[in-house]
Amino acid sequence: MKPKVYLETSVISYLASRPSRDLIMAAHQQITQDWWEKRRDKFELLVSQLVLQEVSGGDKRAAERRTEFVKGLAQVQTTDEVVALAQKLLQASALPTSEFADAVHVALAAVHGIDYLVTWNLKHIANAATRHQIESACRESGFEPPIICTPEELMEE
Repeated sequence: MKPKVYLETSVISYLASRPSRDLIMAAHQQITQDWWEKRRDKFELLVSQLVLQEVSGGDKRAAERRTEFVKGLAQVQTTDEVVALAQKLLQASALPTSEFADAVHVALAAVHGIDYLVTWNLKHIANAATRHQIESACRESGFEPPIICTPEELMEE
């Protein structure tokens, strides 16, 4: 059985965007493309309705490119448990109260027992300073937290 990966929207955005002139962003884009080409088949990839909403917004052509990457991927559903855990994550200050969507991404992965939440959102989700709070809030609610990481961290066997 393949490990399950929840793809947060930033990963899809990096896959579909034009090469950046910013060196760090360009490196993240290349790493993401390498992971997509070389490693994605090692995992069961999952998204949510929230990811589909987020990738379909903005510039029409960019949205079409992003949407192409998520076509055919399995979806996890937002349930009452997901919403409750997202609210708990915000109440526990694991994520800023203004970032409900980010809390929902984490909650979706935890509630559905997904092994990895893959993201480039280093500010709110893949943040070493808040990781303990995210994990504690998940466990206090009865869920094992996903391993939150970037595509780079899933490059090796």
